[in-house]
Amino acid sequence: MKIPMFLLLGGLSFFSLSAHAQKRKMPPKPSANAVYDSVQQPAVPLGGTERYAQFLAAHQKYPATAMQKGIQGTVKVSFVVEKTGTVNEVKVETPVSPELDAEAVRLIKSGPKWTPAKHRNAVVRQRVVVPVSFVMSPGSTVTIGGPAKERPITTSAADIAASANPDRPAVVAPDRPTQPVGGNQAFFEWIEKNQKYPDLARKRKIQGKVMVEFMVQKDGSLTDARVIKKMGSGLDEEALRLIKAAPKWEPAMFQGKPMKQKMVLPVLFQL
Repeated sequence: MKIPMFLLLGGLSFFSLSAHAQKRKMPPKPSANAVYDSVQQPAVPLGGTERYAQFLAAHQKYPATAMQKGIQGTVKVSFVVEKTGTVNEVKVETPVSPELDAEAVRLIKSGPKWTPAKHRNAVVRQRVVVPVSFVMSPGSTVTIGGPAKERPITTSAADIAASANPDRPAVVAPDRPTQPVGGNQAFFEWIEKNQKYPDLARKRKIQGKVMVEFMVQKDGSLTDARVIKKMGSGLDEEALRLIKAAPKWEPAMFQGKPMKQKMVLPVLFQL
């Protein structure tokens, strides 16, 4: 018996659609060594992105030469998060300066492991891009070797104004913040020239930053210096000595008159 032609064609057409549907349900598995830019479940730093950002801020060492030149910017760094969570193939995608580029790469390489990416139910390698920002704090805080996006820890600008309640003095922001005489670069050079690395800290290979709070008086003198973040091994004492011996600053100004201003300065110690 002859099979009608239209039935035969209809059967072929159905078979073709079924095979196409099966292909969509069973996509090929990801290649073992492929590096993905976009995945279904992206890689994340162990501990979460907020903790990772805190790590970058706490461990960044702003190159002194870049600070003296006033160089700021954001270095985009790309790297591959391997299936084991380690970071590999670190490179600069958007350079700013040799000093900042090198520090950004060092920072990423020293960071914690990541939870690897997943794609189509398989652990895969993923390329990640992280922007590392180098920003010198504006206004009231002069940053020496401080982390990116660093901001004043205490009141950035303070002056005790007349108040009906002496227990709750008013806080007035200056029209012109205090700054070192000769500018930031001159002060950076003075710190670098006069810093004496304590023998005990050098022997123990201790480095980091000592946070010092002080008051810039109306005559530009630096007083009331105290350490608010200690390092020990003689670094705290050396940081205090530097601030107390530092040259006068230009006082803050408010409505044409000099005013006192409280400052917080991170003094960097690097071997």
